[in-house]
Amino acid sequence: MPSRPAGTARKGRLAVGPPGGSSFRAGPRHGRAGRRVTTEQGTADEELERIVDDEIPGAVAAEFLALAAALMDADTVRGVLLRVVEAARAVVSGADLVSVTLRAAGGFHTPVETDELATQLDGIQYRLDDGPCVYATRKAGLGLTFCPDLTTSARVPAFGPAAAELGVHSVLAVGLFPDGDGPRMGALNLYSYRRAGLDELDRDLALVLAAHASAALAATMAATSAEVEAAQLRQALQSRDVIGQAKGILMERRKITADEAFEVLRSASQALNVKLAQVAQTFVERRAEI
Repeated sequence: MPSRPAGTARKGRLAVGPPGGSSFRAGPRHGRAGRRVTTEQGTADEELERIVDDEIPGAVAAEFLALAAALMDADTVRGVLLRVVEAARAVVSGADLVSVTLRAAGGFHTPVETDELATQLDGIQYRLDDGPCVYATRKAGLGLTFCPDLTTSARVPAFGPAAAELGVHSVLAVGLFPDGDGPRMGALNLYSYRRAGLDELDRDLALVLAAHASAALAATMAATSAEVEAAQLRQALQSRDVIGQAKGILMERRKITADEAFEVLRSASQALNVKLAQVAQTFVERRAEI
């Protein structure tokens, strides 16, 4: 993809509609216009009044409230991540591409992105073991890796030139979970076509987004884990019940003890290379034939 021509203005934020009907609204860059250092109290008060009148803080808050509501509606890890990348693309005006890196047993993968090029860029970093999205998963503290100019950054000697060839010149990655120690479960990645296309405000917004994502992921994973544990418990109880039934049938028919009946079932399980519960289930279902 070619680089954005020099002098091209940063994009306005798009209105993005995540599943469930929530939306992240378009608007002007928060706090960009009118920033200045003032030396007189009157001028400072006027500036503060102008900002409040423009409702810039309210717009920022509204976007993150919409994200929080959307994350509460997400009931899967993928659902959470989709909402996060959509929000990042809408809120962070310097971000042209957004993706999420997740750690897996064999390395890293990219489950969601806003553009296929983001997946390609992530994949290059995984193969090279070099790049912000990889480093962000390993750093302590905030887990923040920021490269304003990939063509000159000494941090990413292998990835930087490869990304520049694809037209991407600035990248920011934040680890999930931001306040923990590495290695983390993944990272939120933001790419810009322009040199210095991402700045300190983008960094701060990315950190807040990563915190939202981390909290939502923790809740979703905990709920999923609880559901799995409940299902496993139900299965264990069902298995125990059917094994008890099989033991009772054997005890009645062979006039043996409970331990001896269990040993009969265990021996059959080993001989057939079939789970004990399955042997017991078959015995109970076909007891009239046996």
